[in-house]
Amino acid sequence: MNVKSITIKNFRNHSYRTFKFEKGLNVITGPNGVGKTNVVEAIYYLSLGKSFRSQEEDSLIKEGKTSAEIEAVIEEGQISRKIEILITPKGRQVLINNKKALKLSELSKCVNVLLFEPKDVLLFKGSPKNRRDFLDINISKLHNSYLDLITRYEKVLKQRNDALKLDKPDGVLLDTLADMLIDLSKSIIIYRQKFVKDINDILIKLTRALTGANSNIVISYKPYVEVDDNFKTNAKNAFTRALEGDLKKKATSIGVHREDFSIALNEREIGEFGSQGQNRMIALLLKISPYFLVEDKDRHPIIVLDDVMSELDQSHRLKLIQLLTRFEQVFITATRLEVKDAATHYRLNK
Repeated sequence: MNVKSITIKNFRNHSYRTFKFEKGLNVITGPNGVGKTNVVEAIYYLSLGKSFRSQEEDSLIKEGKTSAEIEAVIEEGQISRKIEILITPKGRQVLINNKKALKLSELSKCVNVLLFEPKDVLLFKGSPKNRRDFLDINISKLHNSYLDLITRYEKVLKQRNDALKLDKPDGVLLDTLADMLIDLSKSIIIYRQKFVKDINDILIKLTRALTGANSNIVISYKPYVEVDDNFKTNAKNAFTRALEGDLKKKATSIGVHREDFSIALNEREIGEFGSQGQNRMIALLLKISPYFLVEDKDRHPIIVLDDVMSELDQSHRLKLIQLLTRFEQVFITATRLEVKDAATHYRLNK
């Protein structure tokens, strides 16, 4: 898939801008503060109906205005879709081919964006939630059933946490809700294990393509309970052991919502032992690796790389550009960047 055109109105610092893009590498350059990131932020918004920079809708609306708009044409093979999004302080309205979208998940079916942003350099050092989000978002895009599992799990988890907060928690209710979490978590773990296995195979190839070295890179994902013939019994025992602590903390302390993964480069964990450059490089490759899990060429994700070049040396820049030519459509922002045979190159000025 690819973004054929996008128009943004009163979005961040842009009053009105229209961009026409092509397949291949699309470069957006200019001084700091001119709104390069705002353009790719609008592209990302088309995928999930939210910003990667802020949870507040108000912040997306140009100062002094009451709403912002994003209009785009997305191509998927021979299919063309028009997406219109109206953003107000009270929420958003989404139209797909002039028909109101009832669920935000309808957007992700039309637009799939893989993003790398500067803060991703901290992916392996920051909160485990960021790493779980990476798993959940990307697996959900591949499998609608996984999104349903996660949604149901979160609802049951909230019920159990609410029950734990009562002055006199009901032991039978807590036990029943734990059983429901266990049943849902088995399938979630299986999906995560398959995804990690597939990504490991891709990540090795991408790392060697970018570094030129015979590097060994491995993602390690450890579920809270191993999936085997005794999964339900072992998970039940784990919840029983954790119950006293859960009652004290008034929150569910174990489950797929607390899981994590780590990445080791040549048997040394990146988050702990890797340089900033290594953390940046591996985070970048991890974020774009799900591209190769989409078998339908027409549905290949759009790649957005915000300020990806700033801390890469010339050798790695050249290798990265060469690697990116393998993707259907890529957007790169930078203060300065010359890419030979770029599909489009927009230079923004103050």
